[in-house]
Amino acid sequence: MSWVGWVAVSAGVLALVAVALGLWVYRQQGRLRAQVAAVAPAGTDAGQAPRGQLVAFVANPSKPDVTSLRAAVRKAASEQYLPEPLWFETTVEDPGVGQAREAVAAGADLVVAVGGDGTVRAVAEALAGTGVPMGLMPLGTGNLLARNLDVPLNDPIGAMQLAVDGQDKRIDVGWLRVLRHESEMDDDIAEAADDEPADTDEPRDHIFLVIAGLGFDAAMVADADDQLKARMGWIAYFVAGVKHLHGRRLRVRVTLDDRPAQQVRLRSLLIGNCGRLPGGITLLPDAVIDDGVLDVAVIDTRGGIAGWAQLLGEVVLQGVGVRNELPNKIGRIDHARARELHIEVAGGEHVQVDGDIVGRARELTARVDPGALVVRVAR
Repeated sequence: MSWVGWVAVSAGVLALVAVALGLWVYRQQGRLRAQVAAVAPAGTDAGQAPRGQLVAFVANPSKPDVTSLRAAVRKAASEQYLPEPLWFETTVEDPGVGQAREAVAAGADLVVAVGGDGTVRAVAEALAGTGVPMGLMPLGTGNLLARNLDVPLNDPIGAMQLAVDGQDKRIDVGWLRVLRHESEMDDDIAEAADDEPADTDEPRDHIFLVIAGLGFDAAMVADADDQLKARMGWIAYFVAGVKHLHGRRLRVRVTLDDRPAQQVRLRSLLIGNCGRLPGGITLLPDAVIDDGVLDVAVIDTRGGIAGWAQLLGEVVLQGVGVRNELPNKIGRIDHARARELHIEVAGGEHVQVDGDIVGRARELTARVDPGALVVRVAR
């Protein structure tokens, strides 16, 4: 055989080897694709990496540095290969309820409230019962829920990171309902949550996540100066409270669950879902945010400044786990627990929910909605 023949035979052998090798590679790729498809998450195309969570932010534009914060949020999301975040801003007409609902409708996996306690209440109002988790970027004066969930207070991006990387936790939600003269209430969050006119007299729910109250604490919130709050933060509430140290004691009729009603004299009635307040104060030491009950504190003083001084001592002591059980105290805090309360106040009294004044009420109820809200907390 000539050399031309040998070259032809060699070329044919090489061609057969190449075909065989190609078929082997093709079959191996097919097996690999089948393995990938078998382990791919539900709803994900084979070979396609699952997307990161879609995060929506509901921000109060009146808070300082919100514009620059939006840019920082987008940068942080990009660096973590998250989808372009959704950004909604609250308005005078809607403090965040509609925006949070829009975020859920757009497919958000997490909705972050960017602002103070009012923004948190509004976003929670929209998310309660949906299962969509809420994150917190606190920018307010009190930041009550953030304090109780150990969310960073002075590090917005750190708070965002906690929301993105944290774990879901179900917490209870409190609802306060005014039974008479709802038209006298002024709660833009509750008004944004339903289709009723703002001046309706139909009873409507007012959400709270930390503490609702009437009497001294609500009067203190009502009189706090906005400019002083901007300069001094939560200390402005204590300055306002000095004006009411000599205020009148209230006569209140209280019914806890199905127990007999009681007539009590008090300075303030607090209904709490959790008990940590600004200034390191723990007002409701037994309150647990996911135990399915509300903690009630009846606060009373007599004897002027001496009674208030003793009351302050009671608060400090109970914050470190010490209870003063001595009788006949002129400054005292009595604790109880209930799933539902019915309260009647002759003449009406200021009512606050998580630091927002909602008006003067004469008759109201409060109830707990166990595990109704999912929040993001640290792992």
